[in-house]
Amino acid sequence: MSLSTQFYTMLSMIAMGSFFGASLDTYQRFLNRKNRKRLIVFVNDILFWIIMGLISFYVLFLVNYGELRFYLILALLCGFSAYQALLKKFYLRVLEAFIHFTKETIRLLYRLFITLIYSPIKWIVLFLIGAILFLSRVLLTLVKFIGKVLLWVLKVVFYPIKLIGKGLLHLIPKQVKEAFRKTYHVLEGYFNIIKNVLIRAFHFIKRMFRI
Repeated sequence: MSLSTQFYTMLSMIAMGSFFGASLDTYQRFLNRKNRKRLIVFVNDILFWIIMGLISFYVLFLVNYGELRFYLILALLCGFSAYQALLKKFYLRVLEAFIHFTKETIRLLYRLFITLIYSPIKWIVLFLIGAILFLSRVLLTLVKFIGKVLLWVLKVVFYPIKLIGKGLLHLIPKQVKEAFRKTYHVLEGYFNIIKNVLIRAFHFIKRMFRI
């Protein structure tokens, strides 16, 4: 490994140490250990360090094709220590400012969505529903009124016919009336027989399907 490669590798590992420190603070900020279950914290810790190890190996592979030396571990520790001593307070302030900015942006977008999209659509839908209900009531009332008027007209029109029919009914001989009555009773009997047969057949089919 050439001297320039070693130099670039040292700088990369120092940068990775600082990156470790910043990543660890970011991870601690979002994890909220006090309100998490131990199992979740344990799994998250393992995943975090696995990801950090993979990132470090990938950077090392890009710089010197993955050749690991003891002094590289010291470079990582130096980078981590430099972050803790010089950059941690500044980074935490930037992180909190970024989180605050993100929250306020999300709140603003939510309010804009409610004001410009959700509320207008809501009121338009409510207006349309109210208009449809109002028109339905008006049409129903109009149909009822027209129905009553037509019924009254039909009663007026058919009233003379009814009177004429009653008058003609009195003129029909009693023998003809009696013949009509007998015919009516006979037909009624046949219809009752057919009705009973159909009811029995229906119950029979119903019992078969239950089985």
